[in-house]
Amino acid sequence: MTIPSILPTAVVGSYPQPDWLVDRSRLIDAGVPRVRQRGIWRVDNEHLESAQNDATVLAIRAQENAGIDIITDGEIRRESYSNRFATALDGADDENPHLLAGREFSVPVPRIVGPIRRRGPVEVEDLEFLKRHTTKAAKITLPGPFTMSLQAKDEFYGDGEAAAMAYAEAVNAEALDLAAAGADVIQLDEPWLRNDPDAANAYAVKAINRALENVSTTTAIHLCFGYGFVVSRDKPKAYRFLEQLADCRANQISVEAAQPHLDLGVFKSFTDKTIMLGVVDLATNEIEEPAVLAERIRRALPFVAPSRLMPSPDCGMKYLRREAAFGKLQSLAAAARIVRTELNG
Repeated sequence: MTIPSILPTAVVGSYPQPDWLVDRSRLIDAGVPRVRQRGIWRVDNEHLESAQNDATVLAIRAQENAGIDIITDGEIRRESYSNRFATALDGADDENPHLLAGREFSVPVPRIVGPIRRRGPVEVEDLEFLKRHTTKAAKITLPGPFTMSLQAKDEFYGDGEAAAMAYAEAVNAEALDLAAAGADVIQLDEPWLRNDPDAANAYAVKAINRALENVSTTTAIHLCFGYGFVVSRDKPKAYRFLEQLADCRANQISVEAAQPHLDLGVFKSFTDKTIMLGVVDLATNEIEEPAVLAERIRRALPFVAPSRLMPSPDCGMKYLRREAAFGKLQSLAAAARIVRTELNG
């Protein structure tokens, strides 16, 4: 397993699931489901695990063949980035969900009806499968405790911080098992830090640090404004909660910067963090030329040392066409090689 010393490439998490595995129209209609959406799967329960295994191998090979350095299992077994883990916890009722009012429509979310606790490992077998099928660095992703606490209706704790800290303990137990199973990177997805910056300022870093306590492997936090194919193209140009993460335990901070055209000067605050910089726009299936992505990488170099910069897609690639996702990853790997060659003289 050889990772370039400068500008290693990485995926954020998800890769498109094959149409023979999921009903893509239902997947898109569901948005980003918070409770289980079993009707999304085209394969019956008896054969679902085998089909998911086959699709996971395809996702692994696609990332390898595209030239990506740090890969995931594509989150192929998940209906969304968060619901597989969140609904596996004791204390979360997703069979009788609460309808959480959103900006455009209501979304079913789990109800917290008792103490949030992890029953046992949820993603360890996923990681082990990934490691059996690749020799490259393996990353596994988990939903973050702050995000999960906002994606549920609390009917037990009566206090946002208490709920977030309970989720943090469950995530920590899972992260410790994943580290012991050989994860090279463990990433927490915390896109909802932007949704409630007041609560985030009050206790998000505390919850994240608890979730990563005593985790010995490399850790990351991913922030985004939402999947490009699901949310508006008119994304904010700045995160309302980002610089505060300079003090968190995570080694890497993952942000999207292609679609929202982020002001990269914010990274001056992150002197000891690796920055996973989103340079691939996921709001379109159009494949950017390597030269375009190379220029997006160069824009960060005045603010982030090449040894601490990891080019990546903006977010997960779940909603792209598979051929588009593969082409974008090929361009990403090629762009990193272009800039790496320039820096090496």
